[in-house]
Amino acid sequence: MAACAAARMFAYNATLCACDPGYYYYLSGNGTASCAPMPGGGWGDWQVGSVGAPRNHSLYFLEPVVSIYAIRRLTQSQAVILEATLASLLCWLAFCAAARFAGRDPRGEKRMFRARYWVSRLDCLFDNSHWTGDQQVLRKRKTELGGTFSVASLIIFTGLLTVLLYQAIKRRSLEMHRVKPANAPDLLSFVNDLEFHITTVSSMSCTQAVAPSTVAMGTPGFMDFRVVPLPALFNYSCTNTSQGPSITLRCNGCRVPPRDHYVSWQFVDLPGQPATAVGFQFNLTTRQHGNNQHMSFVSGTMNSDGYADDGKLETFRGRDSNVLKIQLFPQIFNPGNLRLLQPLVQDFTQGSTFSDVSSLNSSLQNPRDGVVNTTLYISYLSDYIVEISNESVVGPVSILASIGGLYAFSVAICLCLMAQCEARIKKLHDEDTRMLKILSKRRAQRNWNKVRKFVMYTWGLSSLDPSDRIGQQPEGGEIDIERAEGMQQCCRGKLT
Repeated sequence: MAACAAARMFAYNATLCACDPGYYYYLSGNGTASCAPMPGGGWGDWQVGSVGAPRNHSLYFLEPVVSIYAIRRLTQSQAVILEATLASLLCWLAFCAAARFAGRDPRGEKRMFRARYWVSRLDCLFDNSHWTGDQQVLRKRKTELGGTFSVASLIIFTGLLTVLLYQAIKRRSLEMHRVKPANAPDLLSFVNDLEFHITTVSSMSCTQAVAPSTVAMGTPGFMDFRVVPLPALFNYSCTNTSQGPSITLRCNGCRVPPRDHYVSWQFVDLPGQPATAVGFQFNLTTRQHGNNQHMSFVSGTMNSDGYADDGKLETFRGRDSNVLKIQLFPQIFNPGNLRLLQPLVQDFTQGSTFSDVSSLNSSLQNPRDGVVNTTLYISYLSDYIVEISNESVVGPVSILASIGGLYAFSVAICLCLMAQCEARIKKLHDEDTRMLKILSKRRAQRNWNKVRKFVMYTWGLSSLDPSDRIGQQPEGGEIDIERAEGMQQCCRGKLT
């Protein structure tokens, strides 16, 4: 009794130990006995798909080596690009607004005024589309508003073009599924290598396994029902693992049969080793014969947790068989004419189970219940064949047409907004003229300052005043008063 003091453990037959329903007896490397739960559990870790095939036929998962979250992040890249485009557009508009309000300078000396001028120089799209008033001749004008909307339209066009190219690269082909009725010659062309692994999660070993000797074909009770020896179709093997015995059934060069298959095996009680299980882990793979690069598979874990409404854990034990039904349907992948049988799990029917300690204790002492039966039911959906091919949906002509449409859309939106602003705000009618006048005055003032410096350096400071004709003459000649007055009047004329 002291040996059965571990958690979730009870004694039966006064000397033997067993685990509560839903737990199996586990002996660690140092000889310590404990009760372990079902790893994974339920129907929560299913994987169905194709690895290496021309297309990724993944119903619940993609490939086991690729995280589904990474695939989701890739599919959301369009939203990221559009968000970056919107952020860039808002930053540009905010900069132009700040430059306009902070760059009000009648003298044109502020840096923000110069920024406004360079923004107007960027008016490359709408320089011929500005407001002209009533019956005025159309002329090219570069305005601050036109430069703002020109760059804005280019930002919108660049963002939309990036999304278009992303779609063209990622979705340049469309996966087409065609279903056609299956003929006998078409089904005979499917030659696949099938490999089925199922691990009975328990404390049992392969010495308790009763290997199957026959395979049932067809529907029981009908005329097409047949029983053939197991070696005629499958190779059987059993391997002990840390989670229990793993049974393997292999079929090399199998063709699609016209009838369903049933294979049954069982585990029996041995002295000190009861036949109990808490769940099953299975994996079925199919490959085209002679081609190991492409594979279809289905794998998963099953226990009673997925069926019990009250949430109680159960242990499999008893004469009723646990039936795992797997369906295989033929698929043709083009190009390459790859022919694979895609497996899917349709149903799992649990057999005899026990959910409380007292009933499990009674069963462990009853030799008639000392068995765990398992049946593999393989159903072939051979009435139709699915043809899968990739067809291109994006061509060079459609790409060019889409680019032209995006450009027209970007320019039309900004042109409409610019026209509305210029028509409603009168200050925008001649903003380019006022800005050029300020720059012209500033340029004339700068030139006049240069002339003043030249005259002052050449003839002296008193020469700048025409009324003072007694200035100091430089050495080597007389002062040309008339020439100085002419230069002064010329520069003042430019300034005004």
